[in-house]
Amino acid sequence: MGALARANGFDPVCLEEAVSRVVEEEGFSGTVRVTRCSDPVFTGAYGMASRRWSVPNTCEMSFRVASVAKMFTAVAVLQLVERKQIRLSDALVGFVEGRMPQLDPRVTVYHALTMTAGIADWFEESGPDWEAEWAALASTHPLYLLRSNKDYLPLFAGKQSHFPPGERHLYNGASYILLGLLLEAVTGRSYEQVIAEEVFAPAGMTTAGFPALDNLGPGVADGYLATADSPTPYRTNHYATTPCAASDGGATCTARDLTSFAHALRHGHLLDKETTRLALTPQVIEREEEVRGYRWMYGFGLTHLLNGEGNIVRWGHTGEEDGVSARFYHYPQHDVDVAVLGNISWCAGTMGWAIHDAIVRG
Repeated sequence: MGALARANGFDPVCLEEAVSRVVEEEGFSGTVRVTRCSDPVFTGAYGMASRRWSVPNTCEMSFRVASVAKMFTAVAVLQLVERKQIRLSDALVGFVEGRMPQLDPRVTVYHALTMTAGIADWFEESGPDWEAEWAALASTHPLYLLRSNKDYLPLFAGKQSHFPPGERHLYNGASYILLGLLLEAVTGRSYEQVIAEEVFAPAGMTTAGFPALDNLGPGVADGYLATADSPTPYRTNHYATTPCAASDGGATCTARDLTSFAHALRHGHLLDKETTRLALTPQVIEREEEVRGYRWMYGFGLTHLLNGEGNIVRWGHTGEEDGVSARFYHYPQHDVDVAVLGNISWCAGTMGWAIHDAIVRG
């Protein structure tokens, strides 16, 4: 099902056609929400939230968002910077020494936020065979034991760094695990409490939270993996991914929550004017090569796509884990927000690009 409203700057009919095409051709399962100037332009929900109980997805359904939640962690850290409780140039080890005393003292808060710390990750996502390496990790470290930020430390604390701090960007969840521990150390509160009180509440993210996979409750979509060699086409992700959220990802929210977050961030409800400007400024090169004609840069929990003139075409984040596929993008030249939340592995990427093309090519 879908709903359309007229919008200046691009044709919403093209948007609906793009979404419908991906749903039909790719079997997308989840929800899509597009807003312009914070007003809904398109909303749609597709597929099943629970295949066992025949519950369809709705526009108000909550989904895990995987690494999209890095945006929330980054904002909470920048709030501490704004309050002068920490500095971007501070050595990260000063806040996590009790947990990871061997952390290179040259690694700063800035390095962790921009993923330029060079430290080993708890799971190396850039490896050549993602599925095989994830299976190997799960066979040696039971995923059900990963229920808080500190539980991830044994997976990377003793590993050798990839390169000296600041040399370059390399996608890294471990840096955001350490930022979660920093938030806990400085505030004296749990990571979940900090995000709920300092990000979700002021952003008006009324349904966002941190339910575990084994305690989802009503209104939250189950996650599914496609299984080509199984008698049934899908199986749940309950044994395939981490049960609880961490500071590198895994919060649960609706598409409306995500567009509310973006509005709050842009309009100074989460950070003051100067820190907001900093939060939305690209910091480091993410990829040396252009992809789809764009320069890719990383900032503070955000990926930025820049055109040939150096203008930001969009910023946001992606999220992928077994049974979870999410995209959030803001298009500053169009004042458009796009939230794509899926509950089948790898289903949101094609949808995200289809919507992207409908917006920028009109």
